[in-house]
This record gives sequence, structure tokens and C-alpha cells, in this order.
Amino acid sequence: MNKAFLIGRLTRDPELRYSSSNAAIVNFSIAIDRQYTNSQGTRDTDFINIVAFQKQAENIKKYITKGSLVAVDGRIQTRSYDDKDGKRVYVTEVVADRVQFLDTKGSNSNVATSDNAEKEVSPADFQEDAVKETNVSDDVFADFGNSIEISDDDIAF
Repeated sequence: MNKAFLIGRLTRDPELRYSSSNAAIVNFSIAIDRQYTNSQGTRDTDFINIVAFQKQAENIKKYITKGSLVAVDGRIQTRSYDDKDGKRVYVTEVVADRVQFLDTKGSNSNVATSDNAEKEVSPADFQEDAVKETNVSDDVFADFGNSIEISDDDIAF
């Protein structure tokens, strides 16, 4: 099984192009902080290349920009080609089956400095947004009213 689920922030604006058969292709990369800190006490970051096709590619170009938070559902693909110097180049990327936009348009798209000039965006700029705690009471079904009686005959297995 080849399945990848990723959540990260775009490191640059998506690049849209069209194939010779007029199929839309978009390339972008996302930054994902690793779960654990390194020996210096900081988190290493992985930069994952993503490719998407057709209408989804056009929507990605239209609605997300550098810094946008996205969830990607897809598969890992490797390919190779010969560059202009004749060297073999190997590429590993995620082919997106589905990309979900987790930010509203413009909410965290670009981080601006005080003089309104754009600056480079890194995952550290958004760490406070990465994990938000949710308060859940001990009884998560408290708002649903009376208890429900279920017999063993009502259970399908």
C-alpha cells in the first residue's frame, strides 16, 4: 500500500503549468516540523514536494499561497529524467489525490514585516498555531439528554 497523509505549510507559491495535452499540473512544497527536538533543542523540518493535476491543480494555484496550511492525501512517487547536461536526476514527490485548505484565504498566507514587505516564511513562524488544546468535559455526551439502553441483540457483531 502506498499512501501518504501530510499536514504542513507551503514554502513557496504554487507553480502552475500545462502539459502538451492541456492538462493542468501544479507543483509546490510543504514544510513539516518533526515531532522530536534535536540535540540543540530545535525541531528539524522536512520539505516535501507535492504535485497535483487537473481542476485540483487550478484550485490550488487560485486559493493558496506561501504560508498556507494544507492537508495532503496522496501517494509517494519516484521518477527520473536526464537533465540538460545528460546527468540522471531522481525525483521523489507526493502525487496528491486530495488537498484540503486548512486556512481561509489570506488568513496566514503571507507574513508581512512592519513596512509591509513580504519576508521568508518558515514553519517556526506558525508554531503557535500548530497545536491548540480543546477543553472537553469528562462526559462528552452530557448535552445529549437521557441515557440510551442498548441490548446485546442491538449490536451487529
